[in-house]
Amino acid sequence: MILRFDRIAMELPPPSDPDPAGAAAVQELMGGRFGEMSTFMNYTFQSWNFRGRQGARPFYDLVANIAAEEFGHVELVATAINTMLTGATPESNGRARTELATKRPLADVKGLGNPHHFLAGGQGALPQNSQGRPWTGDYVFASGDLVEDLTHNFFLETGARNNKLKVYEMVEHPAARALTGYLLVRGGVHQVAYARALENLTGANLMKMFPTPRIATEKIPECQPHIERGDHLRLYRFSPDDYQELPAVFNGPHPETKEELVVFDEAPEGVPPRDLPPQPAVFAPDYAPEEIAEIAQKLRERAGLPKEPTGLVADLEEQAKRSSKKASSRAKARA
Repeated sequence: MILRFDRIAMELPPPSDPDPAGAAAVQELMGGRFGEMSTFMNYTFQSWNFRGRQGARPFYDLVANIAAEEFGHVELVATAINTMLTGATPESNGRARTELATKRPLADVKGLGNPHHFLAGGQGALPQNSQGRPWTGDYVFASGDLVEDLTHNFFLETGARNNKLKVYEMVEHPAARALTGYLLVRGGVHQVAYARALENLTGANLMKMFPTPRIATEKIPECQPHIERGDHLRLYRFSPDDYQELPAVFNGPHPETKEELVVFDEAPEGVPPRDLPPQPAVFAPDYAPEEIAEIAQKLRERAGLPKEPTGLVADLEEQAKRSSKKASSRAKARA
């Protein structure tokens, strides 16, 4: 079972200049062979199919727990792609633009990036790679042989790190840079985790292979905040009660920094997602989104819910913090 929280793993920059071509490149981190859909689905199927899990409990806990984190990484990649695509089409749906633009509100994005983002995806992320080819279940490897699966997972994380470095060097959009900085740190933890699991199981020392590719993570500016917080050493436990045997295999010194690896006994808190604006030119969520908002408000009132939406998004959280700070300042001034 999956218990879902309406949070994303880390705060991404707000929409700025749209970058459809960059968004198409970031799709490789979503639906490529070494993308987050592949890591998520590989570890998920391996955990579902795991036989004799009580006898091999530490290794089962490791694979199942990392699968849970990868689900959040899929969402984070999608959020970055959506951020990069925001504003690429006229938000007025052409109603305040020239006659030509009014008749062809998607004309400006023809030939930019992946046309499926606009024609089939509601100006959002798709389960595709950077060429627009769909992710496939052929990328899933779940042999049932523990040593074979763990070896494959180390290889998969190594390939994923390679692709993240290339996307980082190709795409300069702030959302892409923030995304890859975070994923390089967290993917590095998974790479270490599978290496340590193989060493504990077989004696094979893969720690001498780090970093692979040989670019030190701490040299990348967008990685540094996560390293300073200690996220390069932590394996978070993504369950309130399960996966208790992670420390049996995730332990010892980090292969690069020599600091001790640690299991953090709870999931990251995460942050509320941003409420990205409607993109009416692609009917997301409609050509007249204000009408849907009016219908939703009436439905809430009819159901006895508050008039205003109940969900928390980053924009509202920031507004609440500003209001709280102003109220505190006024109270101090009166005192």
